Amino acid sequence: MPKDKALYSLELEKDMMVFIEEMTAKYNLPDVSKTMRCMVNYAREVETAQEDIFAEIRCLSCG
Repeated sequence: MPKDKALYSLELEKDMMVFIEEMTAKYNLPDVSKTMRCMVNYAREVETAQEDIFAEIRCLSCG
């Protein structure tokens, strides 16, 4: 079954991209796109993940 992927452009802080690249390397994933898909799938599949991720506004870059 072919995948129904689409190409998106994201605007991220540099430290966010560093984190994604570190996770890509740490878990030996093929590329940062796969890493992002893993994170999105986790948010979709784990019952408490959406509440944990989105209920509280966080900004690590605001100082």
